[in-house]
Amino acid sequence: MATQTTLIPATELAARNRARFPNESAEYRQARNALLAEEIELRRHLERVAEMRRRLPPGGEVAKTYRFESEYGAVTLADLFGERDTLIVYSYMFGPQREKPCPMCTSLMAAWEGKLPDIEQRVSLAMVARSPIERLLAAKMARGWTQLKVYSDSDGDFTRDYVSAGDVPGYTVFTRKDGTIRHFWSAEISNEMADPGQDPRDAPDPDPLWTLLDTTPEGRGGDWYPKLEYRNG
Repeated sequence: MATQTTLIPATELAARNRARFPNESAEYRQARNALLAEEIELRRHLERVAEMRRRLPPGGEVAKTYRFESEYGAVTLADLFGERDTLIVYSYMFGPQREKPCPMCTSLMAAWEGKLPDIEQRVSLAMVARSPIERLLAAKMARGWTQLKVYSDSDGDFTRDYVSAGDVPGYTVFTRKDGTIRHFWSAEISNEMADPGQDPRDAPDPDPLWTLLDTTPEGRGGDWYPKLEYRNG
């Protein structure tokens, strides 16, 4: 996208669409092609936003030595990078005051569990919460997860500095170059930025659950959220 100076209008690209389905009306096809043009524009906008993100100036240097508890003992933020130069930290809502982890956070993490081998070809990914590591590992085992790496921010130092003092989720990206760790980007869309009648969320939404539901006539709904457990039938 960055090297292309002239783009064909989305409506012109949509007019090239050859897709047709049994018994569809002319009204449906006209509306669908109009929607297709908007979908092409959305794809282009996502590319522009991603390019702007990549071109951000260097973020603040991480001056503190943040410490976490892992399944195998104490580690630092630098350790979480492993062999990669980019680290994604997802801070999920499972503080010591919670009996169980947040269902919404759990839904998102479940989507990443099976993709971790792919993700780690490019970057490192760490799941951080404020409960003791024993609770995090027990919850991980209960979900049947074997690949996601969970870490306890038991003193809350990292969470306070890069997420919030409250019980909210966070998505933070760090980079490492020549031994220096810097903050690159964090999700900053807050509840106060939601449009009227909209459930607060990031853009693009990192949970494919919502992306799938957005393609259906029912949509996301206004009163349904993922659960930790479902009863059969």
